[in-house]
Amino acid sequence: MISQLRKDQISGRWVIIASERSKRPDDFRPAQPEKKDNPAGFCPFCQGNETKTPPEVFSLRKKGSGPDEPGWWVRVVPNKFPALTRGQLPQRTSQGLFESMEGVGVHEVIIETPEHDQEWSDLPQARLRDVLWTYQQRIRSIETESQYQYIQVFKNKGTEAGASLSHPHSQIVATPIIPKRVKEEIWSSDRFFRKSKECLFCQTLKEEIEAKERLIRVNSHFAVTAPFASRFPFEMRVHPLRHSPFFSKASDAELLSLAENLQAVLTKFKNILSDPPFNVILHQGPHPGLARKTWPNVESLFHWHLEIIPVLTRLAGFEWGTGFYINPVPPELAASYLRE
Repeated sequence: MISQLRKDQISGRWVIIASERSKRPDDFRPAQPEKKDNPAGFCPFCQGNETKTPPEVFSLRKKGSGPDEPGWWVRVVPNKFPALTRGQLPQRTSQGLFESMEGVGVHEVIIETPEHDQEWSDLPQARLRDVLWTYQQRIRSIETESQYQYIQVFKNKGTEAGASLSHPHSQIVATPIIPKRVKEEIWSSDRFFRKSKECLFCQTLKEEIEAKERLIRVNSHFAVTAPFASRFPFEMRVHPLRHSPFFSKASDAELLSLAENLQAVLTKFKNILSDPPFNVILHQGPHPGLARKTWPNVESLFHWHLEIIPVLTRLAGFEWGTGFYINPVPPELAASYLRE
């Protein structure tokens, strides 16, 4: 198979699948394990150190234990060094061509477990479901403040993926504007819906399940695929089989099913790719009130999903200069390794 240029219909971007550079999982195994902060040293996220973080805004904890005390198994705190801070909808200001606004938003940390080294692949499924349920609760709470137009949930695991602490945690950032990448996905979905009266994500999922060559895993509520135009080696997308634009509307049964899929594929990462750093990114519709006003058909045309991206390669001059990505592992090959 020669190299191919492939288009991702959802984002509109093109990638290069460089088959002649094709690599096997062993080619990505690190020469030595990634260095972590000392687990025997001080960690503000470990149980017993609750006073070393900002006061919690949400937690799941044992009956009888109080806020900012031991006894929790999921805990949410404001980020100590937030990228954005809470406030009213800021006004845009302009000086000639230069436009800006105050850095208003929300930045929270979800501490996923009291245990310092208990990653998603190690958690009991019910506990991972609780982490996902906590995402929902925080999204719903933040959406009561209409000035926040988009809520981004993400997880960085490992220094190379952007984590400053190795204790398992996720982050939520709410912004007063809709990010460009989210708009691009909605615009692509809107164009497809106007043309076909179908959801672009549902149609993609249907074709991937029928073709099977990039299908990694499917259970009662979710399918995991290697995207046709994968930007990175072993990149994955997790799609709910039930159409919905909003992650906050997922049922308890769906959350447990999602936890099952996440544990399965991340265990594959650990075993096949020697536990690489990775990012998990939630893509969902904007604030429901705003989305329905701006895109009246948003309920029909958009479909929430997760991206899982192991950090196995680095972006260089060509990628930064062109916006193209070069992927040395065809997604069909990646899917076959992850299925086995």
